[in-house]
Amino acid sequence: MFRGGELDLIMRDGSQLVFVEVRQRSCSRFGGPLASVHWRKQRRIVHASRCWLLKTGWKTLPACRFDVVGLDAHRQISWIKAAFSLGDS
Repeated sequence: MFRGGELDLIMRDGSQLVFVEVRQRSCSRFGGPLASVHWRKQRRIVHASRCWLLKTGWKTLPACRFDVVGLDAHRQISWIKAAFSLGDS
């Protein structure tokens, strides 16, 4: 956890570093788990990822990707790769 937010998962996919936001919702009344990653949440995730990259001392920044994994009330998993980018937030 960082001052600007927290990171759920940090993974690698080949040479890419992947920051994964995991969301769960018990009902879809307000759009479900994936819809809950609005622009403010995206901005917090990007900020936290930048803080993590600086703190861990990467000499050269790797290519990064932001994915969102959602788990709905029926335990169905949805995974959106490259759900948003630095420019979106």
